Amino acid sequence: ADSLKILRPRWPALYAARKRRLDHQLGLPALPNSMFGWIPTLFKITEEQVLASAGLDAFVFLSFFKMAIRLFSIMAIFATVILLPINRAFSDVKDDKGHDGDDTSVNPISLFGTDQQVFSDASFLDILKHKDKTDKSFERSWLWAYVVFTYFFVGLTIYYLNLETFRVIKFRQDYLGSQSTVTDRTFRLTGIPEDLRSEDNIKELIEKLGIGKVEKVLLCRDWKKLDDLVDLRDATLRRLEAAWATFLKHQRQKQKSSRPQRRDGNGVPRDQGDQEDDDQAGENGRLLDTQQEPWSSDDEGRPKVNIRYGTLGLRSRNVDAIDYYEERLRRLDAQVTEARKKSYAPTDMAIVTMDSVASCQMAIQARIDPRPGRLLTKLTPAPSDLVWRNTYAPRGIRRLKSWAVTLFITALTLAFIFPTIGISTLLSYCTIRTHFPAFAEWLRQHGVIFSFVQNGLPALVVSLLNVAVPYLYDFLSNHQGMISQGDVELSVISKNYFFTFFNTFFVFAVSLTGINFWSRIQEIAKDTSKMATYMADDVEALSIFYICFILLQGIGLMPFRILEAGSVFLHPFLRWLSKTPRDALELKKPPVFQYGFFLPTSLLVFNLCLIYSVLYWGYAILVVGTVYFCLGYFAFKYMVLYAMDQPQHATGGAWRIISYRIIVGLLVLEIVMVGRIVTYQAFIQSVCILPLLPLTTWYSYYIKQRFEPLTKYIALRAVRADEDPDDAAALDDAFENEDHPRPSQAILRRGSTLDEYKEKGLQFVNPSLVAPLPQPWIYDEPPPPIPTDDTQSTEETERPVLQGVDSTLGIGDENVWRDNGGNNV
Repeated sequence: ADSLKILRPRWPALYAARKRRLDHQLGLPALPNSMFGWIPTLFKITEEQVLASAGLDAFVFLSFFKMAIRLFSIMAIFATVILLPINRAFSDVKDDKGHDGDDTSVNPISLFGTDQQVFSDASFLDILKHKDKTDKSFERSWLWAYVVFTYFFVGLTIYYLNLETFRVIKFRQDYLGSQSTVTDRTFRLTGIPEDLRSEDNIKELIEKLGIGKVEKVLLCRDWKKLDDLVDLRDATLRRLEAAWATFLKHQRQKQKSSRPQRRDGNGVPRDQGDQEDDDQAGENGRLLDTQQEPWSSDDEGRPKVNIRYGTLGLRSRNVDAIDYYEERLRRLDAQVTEARKKSYAPTDMAIVTMDSVASCQMAIQARIDPRPGRLLTKLTPAPSDLVWRNTYAPRGIRRLKSWAVTLFITALTLAFIFPTIGISTLLSYCTIRTHFPAFAEWLRQHGVIFSFVQNGLPALVVSLLNVAVPYLYDFLSNHQGMISQGDVELSVISKNYFFTFFNTFFVFAVSLTGINFWSRIQEIAKDTSKMATYMADDVEALSIFYICFILLQGIGLMPFRILEAGSVFLHPFLRWLSKTPRDALELKKPPVFQYGFFLPTSLLVFNLCLIYSVLYWGYAILVVGTVYFCLGYFAFKYMVLYAMDQPQHATGGAWRIISYRIIVGLLVLEIVMVGRIVTYQAFIQSVCILPLLPLTTWYSYYIKQRFEPLTKYIALRAVRADEDPDDAAALDDAFENEDHPRPSQAILRRGSTLDEYKEKGLQFVNPSLVAPLPQPWIYDEPPPPIPTDDTQSTEETERPVLQGVDSTLGIGDENVWRDNGGNNV
């Protein structure tokens, strides 16, 4: 809190970067600079303001945290008031953490008497066969509390998930139905046969369906050569700017060292005022002197570049970097201008913009062609969200990329088992006692440090691994061939959740230390009924570890997230690496909030709270889980509203992932509780929990059939709510339980939604075709872009030449030539 109080007012460019770039009409209040005064102001920001200023993705993300707080607060009360006394009275789980070095949490294998040794290795089917001999359902009647609260907690979770899903859908439908952006009126048409691959044919085909007028058709073409040229030009432009920055830096140092220091009578330097003027004029002020002679290729300090030419590039030569990149840029400008005039081969994808949102939704939710794989209509991302290189990539190549990356990430997740197991083994007390007996004895005598090494340190290592791996998965997902960055973001959420859940929970749940994971998997493959008992034993033993893990994620790491410790730490290095004004401008951009980096860990914590809710340490995990979600709500709300930008446009699609991952957590809870009760040899109680498994599975299909379409599409009645009183009444009825009217009514009073504000003036066209070509940015003020005039020929196109650039240096067959009649030098 002290760090945030000091840094936030002093560094608004980082901690209020997004707020400073937002339109004042969006209505975000200014936060007080006091230590805790910003928290009430942040808390009072309504969901309507979140929608208006941050969009649907932020609304869905924060709704998940609010649902978790309400749910786990109730569950924590019941677990503490009712389940905790029952567990203390009847459960054989150790409550002390003992400091004898043999155990720091629980050892369920040896908790249940003489017959438990044989029974712990038995499968569920073995228990059924010998239930008459071993069944203790009536002797341990207190286990009915486990059954009752398993049903109660599962039902409560489904109730809150169902309730929040209804809220997300009605807010989404009202929000998207009230706007009319170019994205909402546009759909993708894929699988176009060759005889229809023209704009006029596609327009005629769609209008024949009688669903509305076609405003524009963009047939995607094979623009790869043009995109490559534009990317090469951008790389050359940056190299040229870096060369100029190196040269100007040398000239500034040369001027400072050669400037005479003349003093007047009182000993004050006469040119002190001139120096102050130079500082106010900027670091390049002296270099812009009107009396400055043009720079020459022979000036001292001009950087050199080594270019290779000749057969197989065996010959090389050092040439002036500024002249070389300037000439290369001039030639690339000519090539780009010429490439923009060419016609390219059409692909099987087109982007069709209709005259209304309703027409577009009818096209998306219908099937046009009776043949499989032909003329398929799909949602289109926002123009700024579209990955244009993947629009013309063959569908088979994109599918191959998708499967290849998926298989590679699956293998990589499995491979991460070994470092996870290795770290766990190295940090275990047994390993320390074997290799460092003196240190182990010292730990045994210091209980707090011993507990930290045994539980806190592994949790810290696992947390750091969960922070680092998502960057790798994000890189791989961006090469999977997806059409939009929003789809990439949803893919990163799924992949990172798979990694965190598998390596942080499943590996340890199946095998306590992870060392015998593969042998346990082989045993489970031979007899799947053993999974429940294995998981129940190991999950109970890992309670203290996961308490430390959740505490670390909440109290330990959440303050660093709100402080943006990574950005603060990297800023001096990035500033030192920034040579050009363009680099300095990009350094001022707000950091990007990527849901795929934060949501998977929160989903894991949510599921851990569910899984442990009925067990002995459930009350503690529910309490720390509630604290985690409370801290996360305020931290992430501040980040998405004030500090970080969210360029992706997934229209709340993350809620589908959230719903299905919660279902996974419920299924694991039910399996664990079956196994846990089985270890107590209570047959009747364990069988009573089994019906929850098919019921929970059915609920996942219920979500898919009833809710998922409304999280992808816009209902036609929501689109027409502003035109038809009956449709407006339907939406008003959905909001009758809310404290405020429909958000769209406030949005209409303001004039536009956030998406309309972002997409103002945008159109669906490949930027490589129309974007102005930027000029080199050398001095403080940015140069105007190069005017593009398609009527002008390549020979007539002229670009301002920088001061002192030798335009006679070019790039010929041998890379270095002069305009002297074609004679190479």
